[in-house]
Amino acid sequence: MLPAAGVLRARTAVAASFSVCGVALASCISRAPGIRDALGLSSAQLGLLLLCLSGGSIMGLPLSGRIVHRLGPARAVLTASLTVTTGLLPLAAGLQVGVVGLAAAGFVLIGLGIGIWDVAMNVEGADVERRLGRSLMPRLHAAFSLGTVAGAGVGAASAIAGVPLAVQVFVVAALVPTSMAVAVRFFLRVHNDAAQDASDGCGVLTAWREPRTLLIGLLVLGFAFLEGSANDWIAVAMVDGYGTSEAVGAIGFGIFVSAMTIGRLVGSSVLDRFGRVAVLRATPAPTAAGLLLVLLGGSTALALAGAALWGLGTSLGFPVGISAAADDPVRAAARVSVVSSIGYTAFLAGPPLIGLVAESAGILRALWIVFGALALGLLTSGSSRPPSAAAEEPTIRCDHDGTRSR
Repeated sequence: MLPAAGVLRARTAVAASFSVCGVALASCISRAPGIRDALGLSSAQLGLLLLCLSGGSIMGLPLSGRIVHRLGPARAVLTASLTVTTGLLPLAAGLQVGVVGLAAAGFVLIGLGIGIWDVAMNVEGADVERRLGRSLMPRLHAAFSLGTVAGAGVGAASAIAGVPLAVQVFVVAALVPTSMAVAVRFFLRVHNDAAQDASDGCGVLTAWREPRTLLIGLLVLGFAFLEGSANDWIAVAMVDGYGTSEAVGAIGFGIFVSAMTIGRLVGSSVLDRFGRVAVLRATPAPTAAGLLLVLLGGSTALALAGAALWGLGTSLGFPVGISAAADDPVRAAARVSVVSSIGYTAFLAGPPLIGLVAESAGILRALWIVFGALALGLLTSGSSRPPSAAAEEPTIRCDHDGTRSR
């Protein structure tokens, strides 16, 4: 039987939400060298500035389950997009006048909005996936990647045309809430009441004590580090490691996210055929090959080819982890919040760690750290296996009087 028209409209709307989120993030990050130069920062200082973005996300993620419960995914996404816009404005001002504090405050607000936005749209996507009855999450994350491709294209085109970075950021700030105000009108209106209850405070605290949920969080942590280190540093690696222009650095970032997009577009079919665990255990090979080409290739062409393999190998870890966290609709919001909180630690620790090492050893040597994240993703891949009903972990639930019971 064909899915209801409302579910199909919701699928398109949530994909648009993923795409716009990607545009908002990548249009700025793809010009990381320009941000560094506009503010007169060193590589280590740039890493600390990017830490503000990750720190804001970490602040938002623990609150996201409760926010989705109170507002619903549609209003949570719209509120988060407005928060991102509120952060883009001081970022644009800080870049224009060269004030690091303004830019840092802007990044904190952007990160806060993106953290809440991420959980809300993933909860909505998991609901749509269940109603469709087939794998959807990798394609939704492909929509995010398509957004980052578009954002990287905006960054590269703006750099080539000499458009001031502050002007680019301001234009994105105007487009983000406008597009989301339209998209969220088509989100699903009715959500499982039990799932909303589980996303409340007690549900999130309970999820933090579930071993499988924590292992999935480590899985997402490893793949988020792989993805985030490329997002933050691959453009800088091209500029500083290979002596290319800022435009070529943005192109390198675009190649990475394009390869990631391709991997996610075909990933649903591959996952349906071979299963989550087998697919995740096969990804280290292309990822490692890509990293080695970037670090040891010795030429711009080989480094760009490595960026493609790096993106392809990294593509499925994050969406598979989110899907695994949302296997049980009753606990999806709480578990997605916990898994995202753990995973985003990579975005918190990665930029300053790589930046500090790059300050003394150079960016290409600093990126050897990424192999540790690759090993973590491989070791925890088994946690993505869907649990049987009999093997499902006992849940501690909140009674009306606030006490907990199994």
